[in-house]
Amino acid sequence: MAVPANRRRPALIAGVLALALGTTALTALPGTAQQAPPVTASAIPRIGPDFADVVERVAPSVVRVITTTRAAPASTEIPRGGPMEEMFRRFGGQAPGAPLPRRGGQGSGFIVDPAGYIVTNAHVVGAEAEVQVALADGRTLPARVVGRDVATDIALLKVEAGAPLPALRFGDSDRTRVGEWVMAMGSPFGLGGSVTAGIVSARGRQIGAGPYDDFIQTDASINPGNSGGPLFNAAGEVVGVNTAIVSPSGGNIGIGFAVPSRMAQSVVAQLREHGAVRRGWLGVSLQPMDAEMAAALGTAEAKGALINAVEPGSPAARAGLRAGDVVTAIDGRAVETPRDLAAGVADVPPGRTATLAILRDGASTEARVEIGSHPANAVPAAKPGQPALGLGLAPRQGGGAEIARVEPGSAAAERGLAPGDVVLRAGEREVRSPQDVAEAIAAARAAGRPSVALQIERDGRSRFVALPLRAA
Repeated sequence: MAVPANRRRPALIAGVLALALGTTALTALPGTAQQAPPVTASAIPRIGPDFADVVERVAPSVVRVITTTRAAPASTEIPRGGPMEEMFRRFGGQAPGAPLPRRGGQGSGFIVDPAGYIVTNAHVVGAEAEVQVALADGRTLPARVVGRDVATDIALLKVEAGAPLPALRFGDSDRTRVGEWVMAMGSPFGLGGSVTAGIVSARGRQIGAGPYDDFIQTDASINPGNSGGPLFNAAGEVVGVNTAIVSPSGGNIGIGFAVPSRMAQSVVAQLREHGAVRRGWLGVSLQPMDAEMAAALGTAEAKGALINAVEPGSPAARAGLRAGDVVTAIDGRAVETPRDLAAGVADVPPGRTATLAILRDGASTEARVEIGSHPANAVPAAKPGQPALGLGLAPRQGGGAEIARVEPGSAAAERGLAPGDVVLRAGEREVRSPQDVAEAIAAARAAGRPSVALQIERDGRSRFVALPLRAA
């Protein structure tokens, strides 16, 4: 059916308008006066910085971290030679004594020293026995795990490249501002050298990852495989280590988290020097203050860290701290929340004395505390010829000892132990503290036993693990 002329004209004008908006330049419609020269796309101001020069400079220092390990054995054991052995093997089981299947993983990292030191996440290398690093120049090198800190999710690797490697420089994360442009780089889903950009969405985020949560939040796209990669500012300085995302689907939704460079630098320095992070320990349980509690305790402000329990024999107990005390400062630094106190104590080297400002029964006082070494710092020593057990233990409220650290390649790693597991029994004794585990191991060694039996609880289920004490 033909369209009347008076209806074709508006359609024609609309078509011309659509065509004009679809082209690169905006031009005047036919029959209208042209008041200004055409505005080309190149004249439109750019939103955000151009990271191209920064990428060209920093890309050679960003690496892909590749891990390989033996899969943990199944909990159900089928005797060798039994009637179920063949069926067990055919349907995916692991016959006793057979080599365990290998599993692979990957993440990102970045070079911080030309000698071959590389920063990544602790969860990227995990308790893996084998780690390799793929450099930007195409080489893949074996890497040694210098140390891991599960509490901050930072690990330090070392490769031997035969020549100096291009290293990155840390920036000052304390000067990073909300709204500032940042760039993430790494290997999401194994796609090495990927670059994304966004802004700093927030600082000081606590996401329940641990007692030292202090994350930078960013909307720069971070996906699986980005873990351990650097977060850059516009100057190409590393202001964070990409660590975690919030996602209902497993992919990026614009909420990513990075460990601030201030924290990462401190942890890396200790890992390089000691192979572990030596944190101070007070030995108290804490809870936050609120207005109702402040009124009940007779304090003027709802600030500070309220002590609700003191562990017997701890540095806090020796200094006379008690439940009901409110800590308001440590060495002159204000304490407004339990996290402030936890971070302040962790920064004090074990053996040094710290001064705590305390509110007790409505009155101000001070306590001098000789800070101890956190139980998670202690790993039972191995005798010559014995494998390292590789366990870092921490006290657990309600009894038992929680595994805070498992060293890669250690006896504990080979037996499938992992941070978060709880040790309920060691040898013949019930475990009430990390010291019970250490004493049980010492007793088993003194008796000449090749292993010690540990009862481990994970996800509400318990099992026994024979932890070897000497080389086979």
